[in-house]
Amino acid sequence: MASSVTSTKIIRIGPNGQENAPDLVANEEPLEIRLGIGSANEREQLSLSVTMRTPGHDKELALGFLFTEGIINSFDDVSSIEYCQTVKTEEAENVIRVELRPTIQLDADKLSRHFYTTSSCGVCGKSSIDAVQVPIQPLKDHFQKVDSKVVCQLPKLLEDAQMVFEHTGGLHACGLFSSDGKLLELREDVGRHNAVDKLVGVLLSKKMLPASDAILMLSGRVSFELVQKAARAGINFIAAIGAPSSLAIEMAKKHDITMVGFLKNSSFNIYSGEKRIEISKGTCQ
Repeated sequence: MASSVTSTKIIRIGPNGQENAPDLVANEEPLEIRLGIGSANEREQLSLSVTMRTPGHDKELALGFLFTEGIINSFDDVSSIEYCQTVKTEEAENVIRVELRPTIQLDADKLSRHFYTTSSCGVCGKSSIDAVQVPIQPLKDHFQKVDSKVVCQLPKLLEDAQMVFEHTGGLHACGLFSSDGKLLELREDVGRHNAVDKLVGVLLSKKMLPASDAILMLSGRVSFELVQKAARAGINFIAAIGAPSSLAIEMAKKHDITMVGFLKNSSFNIYSGEKRIEISKGTCQ
């Protein structure tokens, strides 16, 4: 299994001039996702996506991507998921094939468009908002209100749990928290969208979806696509250290998702869904 980090040599400049030093950086490698579809006697392979990701939790990444793109709707739609063995040496553990059950009917022509996603942009190459929207079921709303003091604790809780970030400083993270601030699952990646897909993938495999009673905490900004992925997973509370985009806010309001941005240990902004937050006096210290 490829490592999430690699060592490199750097020249560090500081008050005492320069010095040679070792350093750790986050790995970034391509992952090709191939899809096996068709009847038991007539299987067809499609090369569906190439994404630049941090190696690790690749099966979860593939599962989460297929689910958030609306290609599968359940973990039961998948019969197997494995790394491809008949590839070039340099492609080892960088090509993964997901076999869908023969009973799953898909539009092969629709799937034949080749997704290309970089580590920084999840929707590059998709020509319009209509083209990237996927079916989203109405979200269940039995969410218990979250105390604003709990909200303010989330950035520190997320940071403390980021093992790879601690060594490299170069990864995005997303964590799923209970309404009382307990960390349920966390994933890291060089790409924000990959981190969320990895998280959704593990939730899908554990049959924890829809996650309508949990909080999605993001280490960066919030894009339209990240809100859509959360909505597909049934998540109706998103908190982020960074800012949301206008389309992210629009989608959050459309699906009645609580969105918190610019979250610090001393303050935060509510962009939608304030009904799910209980504001306490002296909230953030």
